[in-house]
Amino acid sequence: MLYGLLGKGLGHSYSKLIHREFGEYNYELFEKSESEVEKFILGENIKGLNVTMPYKKMVVKYCDYVSEKAERIGGVNTLVYDENRKLHGYNTDYNGFLYLIEHNNIKVIGKKIAILGTGATSETIRTVLEDLGAKNIVKVSRTRNITYKDEESYIDSEILINSTPVGMYPNCPDEIINLDKFKNLEVVVDVIYNPTRTKLLIDAANKGIKAVNGLEMLIGQAKFASEIFTNSKIEDKLIDEVVRKFRMSLENIVIIGMPGSGKTSVGKSVARNMNREFIDIDLEIEKTVKMKPSEIINQYGEPHFRQLETEELRRHCMKNEVVISTGGGSILKRENYYYMKENGMLFLLERELSKLDRKDRPLSKSIEKLYEQRKEKYIDFSDIIVQNENIEETAKEIEGKFYENFSN
Repeated sequence: MLYGLLGKGLGHSYSKLIHREFGEYNYELFEKSESEVEKFILGENIKGLNVTMPYKKMVVKYCDYVSEKAERIGGVNTLVYDENRKLHGYNTDYNGFLYLIEHNNIKVIGKKIAILGTGATSETIRTVLEDLGAKNIVKVSRTRNITYKDEESYIDSEILINSTPVGMYPNCPDEIINLDKFKNLEVVVDVIYNPTRTKLLIDAANKGIKAVNGLEMLIGQAKFASEIFTNSKIEDKLIDEVVRKFRMSLENIVIIGMPGSGKTSVGKSVARNMNREFIDIDLEIEKTVKMKPSEIINQYGEPHFRQLETEELRRHCMKNEVVISTGGGSILKRENYYYMKENGMLFLLERELSKLDRKDRPLSKSIEKLYEQRKEKYIDFSDIIVQNENIEETAKEIEGKFYENFSN
């Protein structure tokens, strides 16, 4: 008997890996067109399914029984057959989002909350918030009653929740709304989990606003679905363990710093120690255009080189579980920060200017002046600062600080 995920565009789904953590059952990904859904769901080999977009509302009509919460929401994300081949529909997204709210100590009662989007996920979120006692819930969309232009209706919200796919891989760092006018915001939640940090969440965090992505909701709902599939109880603490495991595997290590500070050597050592792929952005540029960075700048100018650099950062920072060494000037464009940060922990590698390797470095003739121009940007971009006195020791320090970040 088969279990799995039914939907469209499942190429980057984490569900198969997540369900391995919760149960010993065969779980597969099933991409089906609208015309194939009915025959597939009613097939004799199916025991239980998770359902994702665009079929959460569509599958309700095939259910013999629908849970109270799923009925209120108007959508089902978990299907299971009983011993009499009667199909039961549940909405474990409700449980997953409730877990996210409670686990992050987000106080909902009495709050004004804006939900971006009006799809099936937004209905789940609305139902949870109502049950938790939210004072005022405003749903914002491009075309419904309250649109993004109607700022006076939601600009005073204390909690903002994005339920739309805007900013999702591979369309990152797209943003759906600018936070500058929000003066009362306490929390921003984005149910997107790929990338780890959307532009919305990065901007919120940089403003000192609590920022939470959708990974806990995803893994939480999978745990509750697994309980239904197996008719057994799974401790909530396993959600925390799986979330921590996935966060570590999704997070990149991105090394920034002055030209010649040892980013490539240290990065290679970190990658070797952690058994990760190593990516050198300058080398990737060289592979693409068959020229060294200094040659590109000399022949075509620095703006051209910086654009090539941005293109390579965008391409490689979408990956997960890699170590990336950036060029010394990668911090000159704010756009690059969002690419590096979306899946990355940014380490600033510092070294005495007198010890910088200046061989074949673009713009290295005025290194002291260069440092003064860039140091504030380096600090602004970085999450953690490390001193490079010894390659292996520095690599171990980066690895240690990386794991320390996930210890709580």
